[in-house]
Amino acid sequence: MKGIADTGLLVAFGNRNDQHHAWAVEIARSISEPLLTCEAVLAEAAFHLNSSAFVFSLVQEGMVRVAFDLERHVDQLQALARKYVDRKPDLADLCLVRMSEVFPRHFVVTVDEADFRVYRRNGRHVIPLLTPSSFSR
Repeated sequence: MKGIADTGLLVAFGNRNDQHHAWAVEIARSISEPLLTCEAVLAEAAFHLNSSAFVFSLVQEGMVRVAFDLERHVDQLQALARKYVDRKPDLADLCLVRMSEVFPRHFVVTVDEADFRVYRRNGRHVIPLLTPSSFSR
């Protein structure tokens, strides 16, 4: 599976009490290559888990790989921020939308269906998602 990891997946994986923990563990078991992500997602996950060390371990052990250079995509991110201003997207979400444009064969792996069902890549295309409700074992 080729995927782009959102914060909720990493938080659920790192928190045994999270309602989506079992799903996140299944995702981790099913991947054959690192999930792509951005530094904003890693920062959010470290904050929510209260552990930078755990997030670093996900990178070191190959569950996720940083595959986004924000500086190269600032113009596109600003355009997305303007387009979705009513949803008040955070930087991580904007980066993931842009990553889905750059890596079109990758699913965005997220628990945040509400926003990612609204966001569009390349202006009007649905972003392929892998969510707890869509994951089949």
